[in-house]
Amino acid sequence: MTTTARPRADASAMSAARAMHLQLTAFSDLKARREPIVMVTAYDAPSARLADEAGVDIILVGDSAANNMLGYDGTTPVTMDEMVMLTRAARRGTKHAFLVGDLPFGSYQVSDQQAIENSIRLVKEAGADGVKLEGAGPSVDRARALAQAGIPVMGHLGLTPQSVTMLGGFKAQGRTAAKAMRLLDDALALQAAGCFAIVLEAVSAPAAEHISRLLKVPTIGIGSGVGCDGQVLVWHDLLGMTQGQAPRFVKAYADLAGSTLAALEAYAADVRSRAFPEERHTYGLPDEELAAFEKALEARPSEST
Repeated sequence: MTTTARPRADASAMSAARAMHLQLTAFSDLKARREPIVMVTAYDAPSARLADEAGVDIILVGDSAANNMLGYDGTTPVTMDEMVMLTRAARRGTKHAFLVGDLPFGSYQVSDQQAIENSIRLVKEAGADGVKLEGAGPSVDRARALAQAGIPVMGHLGLTPQSVTMLGGFKAQGRTAAKAMRLLDDALALQAAGCFAIVLEAVSAPAAEHISRLLKVPTIGIGSGVGCDGQVLVWHDLLGMTQGQAPRFVKAYADLAGSTLAALEAYAADVRSRAFPEERHTYGLPDEELAAFEKALEARPSEST
């Protein structure tokens, strides 16, 4: 069997990524102190800035931008170029939080080489502090390759949207003893591969709590109960901007969809009634300049249409 040398990361990307490892210890420290880690998705500079100012620990530029920002029906269509653009935008708004860029479907499944090259793009071109990939199996090898290349990597188990068809739809995971044990084995494998944290999505709460206790690295739950070491919600879900029915694990902390719609309707009504703009919203012209302008208009030959 022919073997190939393990791909190596670009030196500048490796240097930046190694520097990020100094920050990664903070998450293990939070887990040791049983202090929950706060993670939220954000896809642009204004959103990232607000999350950063709120003191969020981790900002994830998730591939959920596909349906929340870009109008796709699911997460799989989003491209690597689009994820680089969105991560770069979020980087501009992030000063303190740890910024993680999601590896989209098709950007890491083929080989370790592909995974490293695309992760370097997120780190070097977009300024991400780390990357996230979904699943176990071959993804364990990818995670190991990234960690050995000096790129911080976060795992993602349970309901993995990129492979939702294979899971039989958007269903809770780990709801039998055998499936819970499989999730634990996968989580331990990702930890051994070098993941600094693992997202557990829609995993039964008892299973997620036991997995969290047995892992040395922190777990970030979404729909997996309070027993995880941290929690993450999608920006549009927590702000009440989701169209249609949100998953049962979502808690909306605002109704921005309702207030935004009301604001837009009020604006449209004001424009149509000429109530907007008011004089305070406009810029004036000194009287002498206005008189000169009007005189020039009078002297100007009329133009027929």
